[in-house]
Amino acid sequence: MINLDLLYDKKHIFGFFSHQLNYPEKLTFHPDMWNEYVTEEAAGYENLQLYWQTMQTYSLDEIQEMYTYTFDFQKDATLFMTYVKFADSKERGQTLAQLKVLYEMFGLEMPDEELSDLLPLMCEFIYAAEWKGDPRAQQSFSMLLAVIEDGSYFLMKALEKYESPWLHLIRALRETCKSCIQREVSAND
Repeated sequence: MINLDLLYDKKHIFGFFSHQLNYPEKLTFHPDMWNEYVTEEAAGYENLQLYWQTMQTYSLDEIQEMYTYTFDFQKDATLFMTYVKFADSKERGQTLAQLKVLYEMFGLEMPDEELSDLLPLMCEFIYAAEWKGDPRAQQSFSMLLAVIEDGSYFLMKALEKYESPWLHLIRALRETCKSCIQREVSAND
């Protein structure tokens, strides 16, 4: 089960994930980006650091070229979290609709041209949404993180295959999500 308090405490780092997973711009890799969002206590800090250090060795043009090659031209490395598993099936359509409703419940107006399972959008939503005290939050964010967990696994495997520097970022994202899971304690424990 998702511990909403832990997720809320870590929501700031999701702003970093969102920025880093959007199309790279000049400010994406500015030192202030790191300083504003990342602390040594962040789950997956080692992977975050490896990602950041690796990206600093490339020019912006090289990063943009790698980004386009990886996320736009490799079907298995898509940033759409339900695509690899469901392609264009009915199940994917239902999940996209559920995500859109979830975003709107918590105040995010979805652009019509955007699909709701885009990973940078999902991270931005976690970063920006206010859910403290909302009784709908547990079920909603459990579903959201399940979609991220499932889709990012396939993405991570593809990024391993392509030896992509974004692999380290996705590993850190997965570690962050896992750090928000609360183990159920039974009476026998």
